[in-house]
Amino acid sequence: MVMKQMKTPFAVLSLAVSSKAFAPTLPARHYSTSSSTGLQFFEGLDKAFEDSGPLGKGITVGKVQVALAVSGAERTSRDSIFAILEKQARNNGDIGSSYDDDYDEGYGDSHLSKFCHEICLALVRKSDNWVAACSESEWFKEQDMAKAESVYNLWADREACKFEKEYVPPEGSASAEGNPTVAVVSLIVEIQGDETNFERAGFSIVDTKSVLTSLASDCRVEGGDCLNAFEVFWTPSEPKEVLTERDTIVDFPELITL
Repeated sequence: MVMKQMKTPFAVLSLAVSSKAFAPTLPARHYSTSSSTGLQFFEGLDKAFEDSGPLGKGITVGKVQVALAVSGAERTSRDSIFAILEKQARNNGDIGSSYDDDYDEGYGDSHLSKFCHEICLALVRKSDNWVAACSESEWFKEQDMAKAESVYNLWADREACKFEKEYVPPEGSASAEGNPTVAVVSLIVEIQGDETNFERAGFSIVDTKSVLTSLASDCRVEGGDCLNAFEVFWTPSEPKEVLTERDTIVDFPELITL
């Protein structure tokens, strides 16, 4: 099942978000795989001439994917990863368009950064249930911000193309108990700077936690202004739908077993 929302249009260095829940399309596919950041040969030279911001130089586009085992009871729990994602999807209208009054001066964290922060922490709290993960990233000079946006859109579209329809369960539609399943959550991020860690998710539990906690921390720098865009995909979305470990190998071959 798939849900797609994109209420905030994309603009260079503006905040944009959509949250998506997906059910898998099972026929086999072939994808290139990557599990860590690949540095271009001249990247170090390029960075030498870049101005540094709160999170370093340039712009980074990253992807983090985590697969976790979910019991039938957990699927319908109010504290489950599904419940958190679905709640954010239903309330998506406010994300990326306003700030909360978190500070006396009226400058608060953006809804988008809070959404990213909450999802990352929710995944870290479920680390005992992780079965696989992976990550990759690509760095861009600040003057290449349009290229960064293009790559962000490309990576998001690649994830969306793995699924066949859009769906999010309506509020109050959950059954008493769902079926046990493997869940896959995919995060696509565009963030300013080069200091956010996107390396080695899937190599170990510790490395995967490091990637998610780095993103959770950096997405709230300067009230969330350093987070240009964030998109989350998850599958399955309906309590009775099941994703097996075999399905994850077919649809997410880049995942590394933990």
